[in-house]
Amino acid sequence: MTITGAIVLYAVIWFMTLLTIFPIGYVSQEDAGEVEPGTPPGSPSGPMVKRKMLHATVITTLLWAVVCAIIMYSGLTMESIDWTRRWRE
Repeated sequence: MTITGAIVLYAVIWFMTLLTIFPIGYVSQEDAGEVEPGTPPGSPSGPMVKRKMLHATVITTLLWAVVCAIIMYSGLTMESIDWTRRWRE
């Protein structure tokens, strides 16, 4: 795995993790009973974005390490898992 591939893999896992974590603990302004004027009632009340980004970073680092270890030490390559090869021969 190249360094560029590792960085791209980390970024993809990080964004997927962040988008998975965002809805956890969601409370709308309407549910909290404090709707700010000029905002929709469904807007989040105290979204805790920094905290969720930190959690996403920690979870991603663990997942990334596992995925990198599998990729680097399994011996699998794109050629070894190319299922279309039998039709091209």
